Amino acid sequence: MRWFWIDRYTEFVSGQHATAIKNVSLAEDHLHDHFPGAPVMPNSLVLEGMAQAAGLLVAQKNDFRFEVVLAKVAKVEFHFLARPGDMLVYKAKIEDAKEGGAFTSVTSHVEGRLQAEAEIFFAHLERGEGREAMFDPETIINWLRAVRMFEVGRDADGKPLQIPNLAADAGISPVAGGNGQP
Repeated sequence: MRWFWIDRYTEFVSGQHATAIKNVSLAEDHLHDHFPGAPVMPNSLVLEGMAQAAGLLVAQKNDFRFEVVLAKVAKVEFHFLARPGDMLVYKAKIEDAKEGGAFTSVTSHVEGRLQAEAEIFFAHLERGEGREAMFDPETIINWLRAVRMFEVGRDADGKPLQIPNLAADAGISPVAGGNGQP
């Protein structure tokens, strides 16, 4: 991922649901052009944040064995614009998961008000398959640490999530601290 549209997870239950936040700040460059004098976060970036929150939930459900890509936005509705100073609270839920992908529902709230809602389908791609990997395992693990997924993440039994050794699966040297500790 080149752009990160969530700041951190506040809740993460493996294979079920997650809550993440994004603070909309006037310091973000895109707000200076969208729109001059009346900045708003583009709805496409709100949707991207919703997709990142749900997509990582889907990827973790499968222990990151697959590359997870947004395949279809089945429905999206925005109720009002996100502005600087707003804290978007993304609530993602896996509705149905199968071998080829997962269907999720995601909402965005500002101060308890429903700001947006979406139904997003993610496809699973086998790693390799004659193409270059989309994501470097070390980069993903470092980002998941930064957004505090391993601090708040729990499995279905309430046990803390372990940091996967994606580097070994990809045949590269492991990341520092890859022993399951944040």
